[in-house]
Amino acid sequence: MNYSERLQNVTVLGAAGKMGSGILLLTAMEMADLSLKPENKGKEYVLYALDISQKALAGLMKYIQGQVLKAAEKKAVALRKVYADRKDLIENCEIIDQYVKDVMNIIRPVTTLESAYESLIVFEAASENPDLKVKIFSQIEKNNQNKPWFFTNTSSIPIGYLDKEAGLGGRVLGVHFYNPPAVQRLVEVIKASATLPELSEFVSQFIKNLRKVEVPANDFAGFIGNGHFMRDALHGMAEVGKLSKEMPFVDAVYIVNKISQDLLIRPMGIFQLIDYVGIDVCQYIMKVMAPHVKDEKIHSPLLDQFMELGVKGGQHSDGSQKDGFLKYEKGRPVGIYDPDKKAYVAIADIAAKCDALIGPMPEGFLPWKSAVGHPAKDDFFKKYFMALKVMDSLGAKLARDYAIRSKAIGLKLVSDQVAFSEKDVNTVLLTGFFHAYGPINDYLN
Repeated sequence: MNYSERLQNVTVLGAAGKMGSGILLLTAMEMADLSLKPENKGKEYVLYALDISQKALAGLMKYIQGQVLKAAEKKAVALRKVYADRKDLIENCEIIDQYVKDVMNIIRPVTTLESAYESLIVFEAASENPDLKVKIFSQIEKNNQNKPWFFTNTSSIPIGYLDKEAGLGGRVLGVHFYNPPAVQRLVEVIKASATLPELSEFVSQFIKNLRKVEVPANDFAGFIGNGHFMRDALHGMAEVGKLSKEMPFVDAVYIVNKISQDLLIRPMGIFQLIDYVGIDVCQYIMKVMAPHVKDEKIHSPLLDQFMELGVKGGQHSDGSQKDGFLKYEKGRPVGIYDPDKKAYVAIADIAAKCDALIGPMPEGFLPWKSAVGHPAKDDFFKKYFMALKVMDSLGAKLARDYAIRSKAIGLKLVSDQVAFSEKDVNTVLLTGFFHAYGPINDYLN
């Protein structure tokens, strides 16, 4: 069975979620593009969008239609060639409308797992729960006679565990799209020891066709992305713990969040990033990783405390940010949660004194938006970190310690054979987390 034939019947599980909807969108357009090729005319392509809520699926279909329309408008010239034999389609708007119809006609919104019993491929984007994934995979495997291939979007659960527990015989591969899949270019691909090679070959072609970047990772809980991020977050929270002995908790959070964003020149501070992913999600990922990591503790009492207080972060269904460690207005942090007061303290009330403690920015400082597009980026960061290295302010010390720890985390991912190379670690942080530079560098040497 070739690439095109394998994609004739596909199911996306958790299709109405943030990750599932993006995977569905990408897969639907790839399947539609294949169906419009002359050699595939007359062949049926079916994509089941499976989720538990009819209401959510209705919203999903509107979202997909809107996104396909935007994509079609961007590639109107290419679509004119695709529909060259359609003499009834003259204007660009007619061609665009036809493409949207062709994509939408492939998708079947469903709420029952039975729909997956005939699929050749199952993309799974359910919640990060190993028991749930095993249960779903086992049920499909038991009832699907086609020996389907399972592609799981897990960001932390070992693929070998899912394969063994669900009895999939090597027909499962970790295909970790980054959030949101329609925008993010990175896809981590995790092969277990028993994974059949043809799954990896198929996914490489799939990722290439989607014009995304594939980074392989070994099958170790957390893989590269979360393997680095969770440890990076633990470092930030540990620094808050130390600072909190000398100053209020909210001041400590402000300082660590600011130095991890501004002085390290990242798109978000570490606490804003934890909020973006979700305090609950981070806590769960650490719980998944912890049993598999023997030489360090992957656990945060601070995350536990905030969960007990009902402060979870994450995002609303429209993509807007929920309050977590930080309070947000129009996407911008305006407050920091005080667990003792069980209330948010306005950033405006503490910023001046905290900024004074942090100290000045290093000479040559540029914000992330400017630095990430710098024409001589490597030279810029060498000079910037040299300036940071000789400063004796609190902010500079914290930033240096953070950068050194971030590099050590990356190097350990390589030495532990989670990542195949230092370049792969840097690619994940550059592409998946939008960092301006990779954590494994010589800038502080």
